Amino acid sequence: MCACAAARCAVDSSVPVHRMDSQPHDLLRLRDIQRADDEPEWVHDAWMRAPFAVVRRALPLAAESLVPVGLRGITRAQRYGTWAKTSDIEQCIAPEDLCDVELFTLPASRHTLPAFVALTALRSDARYLHTFVWGPTGSAGFELATHALTVTPTSDLDLLIRVPEPLSHANALLLLGELQRAAQHSGTRVDAQLETPSGGIALAEYAAGKPRVLARSAHGPHLIDNPWSAAYGVA
Repeated sequence: MCACAAARCAVDSSVPVHRMDSQPHDLLRLRDIQRADDEPEWVHDAWMRAPFAVVRRALPLAAESLVPVGLRGITRAQRYGTWAKTSDIEQCIAPEDLCDVELFTLPASRHTLPAFVALTALRSDARYLHTFVWGPTGSAGFELATHALTVTPTSDLDLLIRVPEPLSHANALLLLGELQRAAQHSGTRVDAQLETPSGGIALAEYAAGKPRVLARSAHGPHLIDNPWSAAYGVA
């Protein structure tokens, strides 16, 4: 692999510079990117357009100081997994860092896109959601962080909600209800992932009360009956 430097652009002062120990769904502004001979042609253009990558759920190569990241292109199908050197990380933006980034930092024409309408509704009306640490991911999070126009009229609003403590199914339903109301108000889908000690699980799946849910971790997806067992030693 070789490194390719992106065009220099100013770090958005409205987005705080976060910790440098990255976690899944964090956006990394990178000085360079590791290139591979078999990468798709669109990767170079996407990198030059916005020198950011999202942290993937995979084990880091600590010995080589490499972090697993993914690049996104213009279309939904354009996703590419690669690695970034920790020394190339200039800025680390967690989803929760984007909660207070106002839409006025984007062109006015973007404010009425359904994903951003849903985000605005959640910021003002979702009282129970606000008891958690949360933030936008996916195309909405990427656009707020980078100002690259990635949200479309059909984009969902993706959220990450950090839930380090056990969440009852009743409270999960309450949380899901707030998100569904915002989705109905905006005419789009709001898709939330709960970040638990066992990995990421879908809020809708957990709220359904299934005996086991799919948890996505650095070791891969696996079914689990208690997403908090890793933290509390519950079998």
